[in-house]
Amino acid sequence: MATPLGAAKLVIDGEPECLKVARETGDPDTGPSTFLLEAAPGCLTPPHYHTAEEQFFVVRGDVLTGMDGMSDQILGPAGFAMMPSKAMHWFTCQSQSPCLMFVTFDRKYDIVWAKPSK
Repeated sequence: MATPLGAAKLVIDGEPECLKVARETGDPDTGPSTFLLEAAPGCLTPPHYHTAEEQFFVVRGDVLTGMDGMSDQILGPAGFAMMPSKAMHWFTCQSQSPCLMFVTFDRKYDIVWAKPSK
């Protein structure tokens, strides 16, 4: 399988609305999968976790990412992060133009948003 970037069908698929996704491989309802993500400038994906391990690779832009237990990091092109199963994490596109990232999950996809603090 090969998909040129221009052929990727990026769509808004839920929250946050500033994030577009295109499924590249796999079936997230049943097992491992890979997604292309495009985040608008300033787009914040709030704290959340997945049952699956997530691997995150920046293609374009500067992405501020954080995870419970570690300092926030700015990742530019070729930057990589791995979030273990159920590790609370978040990210924000810090660039003036959209950020582009690949994300893989090692098993069925789910998302659990952090409860807002009171």
